[in-house]
Amino acid sequence: MSLIVDERGSNAHNETAVETQYVTPDGTPNVALLHDRTPEWLRSSTATVWLTLALAVMFLYSSILPVWHTDLWGHLNYGRWIVAHKAVPTVEPTLPLAKGVPFVDLPWLSQVLGYGMISQFDVAGIQFLNGLGIVTVAALLSFAVFRRTGSLAAALVTMFAFYWGSYQQILVVRPQLAGTVCFALVFMMATAPRWKRWYTLAIPLTFVFWANMHGSFIVGLGLLGAMTAGRAADVYLKTRKLKYVFAESEFRGLLLAAELSAVAVLLNPYGIGAYAEVFAVSGNKNLESLLEWEPLTLRMKQGRAAFSIALALVCLYRFSPRRVTVQEVLLLGGLGAGMLWHSRMIVWWAPVAAYYLGLHLAAVVRHVRHRAPAPRTTGGLWTVVCLGIVWIAFAYSPMGIRVVQGKPQDPKVIETRFRRSVSPMTPIHITDYLNRHAPTGLVFNTYEWGDYLQWAGPKDMQLFVNSHAHLIPEEVWRDYFGISNMATGWENKLDRYGVQAVVVDQLDRGDFIKAMEKLPNWEKKYSDNKGAIFYRKPL
Repeated sequence: MSLIVDERGSNAHNETAVETQYVTPDGTPNVALLHDRTPEWLRSSTATVWLTLALAVMFLYSSILPVWHTDLWGHLNYGRWIVAHKAVPTVEPTLPLAKGVPFVDLPWLSQVLGYGMISQFDVAGIQFLNGLGIVTVAALLSFAVFRRTGSLAAALVTMFAFYWGSYQQILVVRPQLAGTVCFALVFMMATAPRWKRWYTLAIPLTFVFWANMHGSFIVGLGLLGAMTAGRAADVYLKTRKLKYVFAESEFRGLLLAAELSAVAVLLNPYGIGAYAEVFAVSGNKNLESLLEWEPLTLRMKQGRAAFSIALALVCLYRFSPRRVTVQEVLLLGGLGAGMLWHSRMIVWWAPVAAYYLGLHLAAVVRHVRHRAPAPRTTGGLWTVVCLGIVWIAFAYSPMGIRVVQGKPQDPKVIETRFRRSVSPMTPIHITDYLNRHAPTGLVFNTYEWGDYLQWAGPKDMQLFVNSHAHLIPEEVWRDYFGISNMATGWENKLDRYGVQAVVVDQLDRGDFIKAMEKLPNWEKKYSDNKGAIFYRKPL
């Protein structure tokens, strides 16, 4: 008996079977056959989507904040000088009364980057850098808390606490934000649940960039020092034997990273002079006159924010089952003391406080509920959703509009966008008048405006001061305040310095403007709701 196979019939049967696999009996597609081929490391969860959405909102808000009218423009001006001269300055290059003063320009790389962005994308480029820097720090903190605790609520609280505590400082765009990003990177690696060998090289590499972007690298070295000492204390308190301290891998990794980072800082144009400059600036007497270098008090908004975060931490410590490490105490105590000494230090305390706030909040909630967070399902679909949120946030930002639509050709549109992108106190009309009627000789000016006047004003205009107070000779700085406050003999000081023009603001120097109007040798050439311009009458 022979068996004859009908190939045509067999193929028809196979095709029918395949079609049956892809459809259900009612004719709809068989969804059960779909397979998520997204790599495991790239898959996201619904919690990741919510975190991404919160970060997108933070980015959009931060990227539309108006650019402040103070020292940012001075940094951009130095960036323009560096690009034009293809070298970093060694003496102050812009102020005639600070001629020859040694200048260690540590944030030169930030200045060049900022100048490149504003040259290519106008003010939208600076706003993008600001939003990207803030969101990077918030993302590092919140995702670290989420990975360690699995609590979406704790991660969102961490994000909010960081932004609330740092808001007054990050509102002013400056190279300090680049230092904050480096600080967060180092902090996240140093506090990781498990020390990885590549951290030993990644941390010093971060310090190479940090030392060329902002002088706050000294805070980072202090961070590593405190964490190394704290880890040693934690191990010793647990084992009561010193030999186990040096045998512990995390302690040895932190110690080696700290030593390499201290050497990596020397890779800057000024070498070891970077260390001397940091301490010289922090001890400069001129800075005592500036509000942000004053001690933190409850009269300040950031002081009230810091107090609220600290109070929340104390309450959580009372109920948290999580052990409080010596590292944690040293960081919060050391940075907190620095914050009380100079209010500007809150920008370093806030990320640390927000991180530990999130960890202890999650521990308390888990202890109250008596259960760990439920495992979350992940998939490539949520990754696509996250990428879509990121694209939408970028597309609706000033930078996204600039990239998608291109540079506007209508001068009125350009002017309107610029006015919306800068703070209301920016002396735009005053600068326009100075460009049309360039003053000759020395110009006495409001120091907060000095940077913008140098950036947008006449090319060779000689200003009295700018916001880089540490570069101004002490006598000149004292005379500036003596003239501004109309101290005895202030009119004679204008004559002694050979001042030929005066450009001051209405907000803080309205009485000074009224006094200038009464001087017979001076003529008011221009005034608006922001300030006034006086020129000396010809003899």
